Amino acid sequence: MPRKIGSLTLYSIDDLHEMLGVSKMTLRAYLREGRLKGRKLGVQWYVTEEAIREYFNEPDQNRSQPERKKQNIKYVVQGVNDLVSEKEECKTIEETLECLNNQAIISLFQVEIKDANTNEILELIKARDFIERYSK
Repeated sequence: MPRKIGSLTLYSIDDLHEMLGVSKMTLRAYLREGRLKGRKLGVQWYVTEEAIREYFNEPDQNRSQPERKKQNIKYVVQGVNDLVSEKEECKTIEETLECLNNQAIISLFQVEIKDANTNEILELIKARDFIERYSK
């Protein structure tokens, strides 16, 4: 059952699973990857109605290259767990690909695609998926 806080309605993973018929594991993956926007409070993920609308109204979750170039974007390559504390900021896709290709174990890294002006995370993507998407 969704939680109401004033005019804000928050949906948990369980709520979304029941409403949408999507597995809880898939929903958690979408949240971690940034495909669905939500916040984690304690151990529980919560998603607003607005975030659900954004997800369904977005024509293509993988924004087109020209759109990304209009924004001031930066790419942050970082380890996905405590074993890898490396973090490198890149300005271009090519620079990011080079950085990822220099890593010994690619599965230990992810890329935050951020708005350079606001530092807002636009997308969080596994390193292997980033390479697959942007390699020619």
